[in-house]
Amino acid sequence: MELGDRTIARDYERYGAHPEERDGRAGWRFRVWAPQARSVSVVGEFNGWDPSATPMERKDQDWEAFVPGLAQYDTYKYAVVGQGGQEVWKSDPYAFHAETRPGTASKLYDLSGYQWRDGRWKPRELYDRPLNIYEVHLGSWRRREDGAFYDYRSLAEELSTYVSGMGYTHVELLPVTEHPLDDSWGYQCTGYFAPTSRFGTPHDFMYFVDCMHRRGIGVILDWVPAHFCKDEQGLYEFDGSCCYEYADPNKREHAGWGTRVFDYGKREVREFLLSSAAFWLREYHIDGLRVDAVASMLYLDYDRPDGAWTPNHYGGKENLEAIDFLRDLNRTAFAVNPRVLMVAEESTAWPLVTYPPEEGGLGFNLKWNMGWMNDMCHYLKLDPYFRQHHHRDLTFSMMYAFSENYILPVSHDEVVHMKGSLVGKMPGDYRTQLQCLRGFYAYMMAHPGKKLMFMGAELGQWHEWDAGSALDWYLLDHTENQQTQQFFRDMNHFYLHQSPLWEVDRDWAGFEWLVADDNQNNVAVFLRRDKAGREVVCAVNFSPNTYENYRFGVNDKARYREIFNTDDPAYGGSGVSNETAIAVEQVPSHGKPQSIAIRIPPFGAVFFRGEARRGSKRSSSLQGKERKGMV
Repeated sequence: MELGDRTIARDYERYGAHPEERDGRAGWRFRVWAPQARSVSVVGEFNGWDPSATPMERKDQDWEAFVPGLAQYDTYKYAVVGQGGQEVWKSDPYAFHAETRPGTASKLYDLSGYQWRDGRWKPRELYDRPLNIYEVHLGSWRRREDGAFYDYRSLAEELSTYVSGMGYTHVELLPVTEHPLDDSWGYQCTGYFAPTSRFGTPHDFMYFVDCMHRRGIGVILDWVPAHFCKDEQGLYEFDGSCCYEYADPNKREHAGWGTRVFDYGKREVREFLLSSAAFWLREYHIDGLRVDAVASMLYLDYDRPDGAWTPNHYGGKENLEAIDFLRDLNRTAFAVNPRVLMVAEESTAWPLVTYPPEEGGLGFNLKWNMGWMNDMCHYLKLDPYFRQHHHRDLTFSMMYAFSENYILPVSHDEVVHMKGSLVGKMPGDYRTQLQCLRGFYAYMMAHPGKKLMFMGAELGQWHEWDAGSALDWYLLDHTENQQTQQFFRDMNHFYLHQSPLWEVDRDWAGFEWLVADDNQNNVAVFLRRDKAGREVVCAVNFSPNTYENYRFGVNDKARYREIFNTDDPAYGGSGVSNETAIAVEQVPSHGKPQSIAIRIPPFGAVFFRGEARRGSKRSSSLQGKERKGMV
């Protein structure tokens, strides 16, 4: 895997603990930023955790020490005395490895020596290629029979085989940066340079990424520069003062989350975060970062009542320092890896999130489409009779679908905190819910935008996600769940092989409504088109009715042939299908002079490919490939 600029954002080489030789003695050099500290010392097993044994020397705002005779995996902390005289013991902000909770000390670790084997891995082009992400929490994808975690290396082998076979292109990992509390899922971390030791060592995590790449799977990390936890050993009031966080009480804390906010106005804090981002891309060959809680960074009044936030110097609510930081973050990421995926979880209508900084944008290349997700979750929960009054939930997303480069996310956030599982959002009995799940997923795969689905949906998971246990793999003992998993596998591979579904995702040239306004029948019909003009028609029925001879206007072809159907009996469906090619008739419909009449299954989706009339320039051999879904 080739990377770009190897010189920028390398503070992790200056700070932290690194093996070094001085005056012929092998040891470790420690360096930490603590500008307001009265004194700092290194404490660890090697000196009996004695704060007076190994004092550090002040160098401007940093503190440094060299300690000979130490070994990899030795534990240590910094004993920091603030200006008020209070001593706190802190983990190393730049540590590469850490004790496993409940331990909170850092561990010495030399990152060098791992032999990467992903040299043939080349990140895919983003915009005109398929992108289908499987979101994973490593601690609960699978567990050992005794409830213990899988390690990175076991996960690498099993997860890469599974994801590749299921037809996903990437995995996105809930944060693996070191964190003290399992229940935080990693979103309140203490180690911005340390993959969590819950699953193994740094070299083990390198193996995980390496294995994914060798199986053709990209790796995206959730990364959290918006806030950090208040655990005593972490960044919280690191030198006895507000060091990494804002000093202004109106900017310092997210009370609802119980966390502190990074001070983006401090050069050292910005360099710490930029260095962390570059570190994962460079040292661990990570393909992308999904930046969590971007909205909380952009707005000074985010989740704060009137009078409890400080305006910027123009009197506005925009956090100008955070905006500058996000632009610098994306510049840094693209300098390290020009094909990086920089994804914003931004839940508001902030403009130009995926536009370059030079054009006034934030510089991301992808944004989660939270509006689409909220509309669809609302729609899917409705009794089918009442869906006719909420048809805009299906269609409104196309009003802004090309304003940004979007990912359609159905993430972990939608299946926790009493929200139920994805299949559990659907109406009816379990068989009906599985029908609805198949129809929705097909609609999602056909809608413009890249895709993300949280683990477990493909099993027809009954329960909402529980981070403390494995997915309900036992469901695969049942035929209906095996069929659901097979549907997801086939739908994903169908998506991968149908260029009209992903090649033109960013403008109207790749999409056309055929039926947008049939709210009474809960039906939407549209087509997707690739750069060569090849089209796939998608008809989705969100009602329990089977529609015979459902007519709609189409473009001028000889006939249309069904190429995928969510109601296939192989998936547990009832078998409502279009077994023979459907001739185009010169019957006007929906503003077109010709039309077809099809069968649409209940709660199902059907895909069609048009076949050209004789004498067209498209060869019969190409038509044959189209019928097989190969192009």
